[in-house]
Amino acid sequence: MTLSSSTGVDPFDQEYRDLLATLSEGSVHQSFDPFQDIDWDAPEYAIDPHDRRWVLSADIDPLGATQWYRDLPLDRQIEIGKWRLANSLKVGSAFESILIRGMMQYIFKLPNGSAEFRYCLHEMTEECNHIQMFQELVNRIGVDVPGMRPWFRRMSPLIGVAGGYAHVILFIGILAGEEPIDHFQKAVIREGANMPPAVLRVMQIHIAEEARHISFGGDFLRVHIEKMGPAGKAVCALAFPLAMRWLAGEIMTPPRSFARQFGIPREVFREAFWRSEHSRAILSSYFGDMRKLATDLGLMNPISRQLWKRLHIDGKPSRYRGEPSRDARRVG
Repeated sequence: MTLSSSTGVDPFDQEYRDLLATLSEGSVHQSFDPFQDIDWDAPEYAIDPHDRRWVLSADIDPLGATQWYRDLPLDRQIEIGKWRLANSLKVGSAFESILIRGMMQYIFKLPNGSAEFRYCLHEMTEECNHIQMFQELVNRIGVDVPGMRPWFRRMSPLIGVAGGYAHVILFIGILAGEEPIDHFQKAVIREGANMPPAVLRVMQIHIAEEARHISFGGDFLRVHIEKMGPAGKAVCALAFPLAMRWLAGEIMTPPRSFARQFGIPREVFREAFWRSEHSRAILSSYFGDMRKLATDLGLMNPISRQLWKRLHIDGKPSRYRGEPSRDARRVG
C-alpha cells in the first residue's frame, strides 16, 4: 500500500496511533546520549585487553561452545573473544545504517499528519546514537575489525534504499536484524553480567531503546499486513523465515578473514556457524518472539512452517515478549 503525501489522512486505527504517540513520548522523555550517559573516561570503564571476561561463553556463543576454542590457551581465548565482540558491534552499526536508509526512504511517502512519520524519525535518531556508541566502544577496544562480510557490506546501501519501497519486507528485515542482537545481549546480562563494565553499559542502553523499536516493528507489521490480500500475506509468510535466517547469518556469522586470522579450522568454523546441534539451537533461540509474531499475524501456514523448519529456525514460540530461551543451553 502506498499513501499519497497530499492526502493528509492517517488511515490506521486509533490503537496504533495511540501506541505511536506513547513510543514517541518515550523517546522524548527516556532516551540516551552515548557521550552524556556513558562516562567513557571513568576508571571503571577502562578497557583491559587481558580481562578474562572477554572469553566467549559456551552457552551463548556458538564458537565458544566448540572444543577447539575451549582447548586454546587463555590468552588466545581472550584475543578471539575480544575480536568477536568488537566485530559484532561493528556489524550492529552497519545494520543500523541500513535500517536508517530504508526508514528515511519510507517516511517521505507518508501523508501529512502521519503518526508513523514522527516515531520513525525518533527511532532513526536513536539508531544514530547507537552507531556512535558502538563505534566508540570498538575504538576503545582497539581491535581493527571489518564488520559485515564483504558481499553484504557492498550491497547494504542498495538494500536499505530498496527496502523503503517494499516497506513491509523492510520491517520484516528490520526485526530479523534486531532480534538476534537483542537476544544475544539479553542473554549476556542474564548469564551474570560476565562482561567488562563498558560493554555491559552499552548493552543496557541498547536493550532499553530496542524495546521500543521492536514493539513498533511488530505493530507496524500488524496494521500493514492486515490490509493485504491473500497473495500479499502469502508472500510475507515466506519472507518472514527467509529474512530471519538470512540476516541472522549475516549479522551473527563472522567473515572468513576472522577464521584465517586466528587459524580456525574449516570444520570448526562450519560446526560453529551453523552446522552443529548446539549452534543450531542457539540460532533457533534468537527467534522465539518472531515465531510468536508470525503466528499472531496469521503467517504460519503449512508451507511456511516447513520453511522455518528447513532453515533450522523453528521451535516453540515465546509465551511472552523477551522470554529467555528454554532450549539453547549447552549440555555437558
